[in-house]
Amino acid sequence: MEDNEIRMTRSDEGKPRFSKAYGFGLVTGALFLLSWTGQFITQYLVVRDEAAQHGQGFEWAQFMAQFFASTFENWQSEFLQLVWQAAGLSLLFFWGSSQSKDGDDRIEAKLDLLLRQHGFEADAVTKELNSQM
Repeated sequence: MEDNEIRMTRSDEGKPRFSKAYGFGLVTGALFLLSWTGQFITQYLVVRDEAAQHGQGFEWAQFMAQFFASTFENWQSEFLQLVWQAAGLSLLFFWGSSQSKDGDDRIEAKLDLLLRQHGFEADAVTKELNSQM
């Protein structure tokens, strides 16, 4: 079987690769982990130095409690208010809410009509686009 034949028989034809479909989420997750690691390191250094200035030893249990408290304070003010609005709207659009679904179906129908009017087969165009991805 040729590569094109294998590609056309796959059950997920028309779907983009995982990295392309979820690229924004992957980059956002990586940036989140990077910034959270930065917060962990800087807060660790500050707490360790403050404990040393007061002549006390560093305690991981106390540090972790402070770390998670500051993390959840940040999430409450930023994540729950701003990011969820954007992520929630994106998820609803991705899942095909009634507002976005009608628009997508209408656009798809218009494109198919234009392709037929200009002598192109819509399925052939879709397969060609998928083979280039």
